[in-house]
Amino acid sequence: MTSTVPALGTRTAEGSALQAVLLDMDGTLVDTEGFWWDVEVEVFARLGHTLDDSWRHVVVGGPMTRSAGFLIEATGADITLAELSVLLNDGFEDRIGRTLPLMPGAARLLAELYEQRIPTALVSASHRRIIDRVLASLGPHHFSLSIAGDEVPRTKPHPDPYLLAAARLDADPVRCAVVEDTATGVAAAEAAGCQVVAVPSVASISPAARRTVVTSLEEVDLAFLRGLMTEMR
Repeated sequence: MTSTVPALGTRTAEGSALQAVLLDMDGTLVDTEGFWWDVEVEVFARLGHTLDDSWRHVVVGGPMTRSAGFLIEATGADITLAELSVLLNDGFEDRIGRTLPLMPGAARLLAELYEQRIPTALVSASHRRIIDRVLASLGPHHFSLSIAGDEVPRTKPHPDPYLLAAARLDADPVRCAVVEDTATGVAAAEAAGCQVVAVPSVASISPAARRTVVTSLEEVDLAFLRGLMTEMR
């Protein structure tokens, strides 16, 4: 899919009201970051390689091209990126077909955003085939739209997915709240100019300007997200 990504947004004279909420998927709404690592370990074991656990922090949160490419180079496995991507997606799809645990507070937050008619997008580095499987469990009605990693020229950590989501929701990125769990996703959201809530899943994330760090989605509700916009004034 070819997408045209708009320029970075700027604050307007209309104020700083929350216009949209953009949510990451793996590790943010669904407890699946561990699934990806488990599948990677299993696939490489079949290829005759053992993954170093320290690599988990390298591959978490990024696009498959980056994580799979890193693992091929690190192990020297005799497999192409395209072949490995198929194996990883197949393995992950099998996992989520068996169980798909939600992160604490995710169901409540999605229900509140839907009930209050807040434009909401699911923005993930995962491929469309994976997102559609997860959406079936999360409830597609909770989202105005979704952006997959294989639908943008550049996915996270580039700002393109978040800029595209904001544009399709007719929202200024500066007035969008993004919820992410990895440094890669946070970098993408901040590069897009969004206000970020980080809920670290695997690796720690430090607070920064325009970035609030919480320990769980149970700390996040609509009032909290609207408050982030108020603090910008």
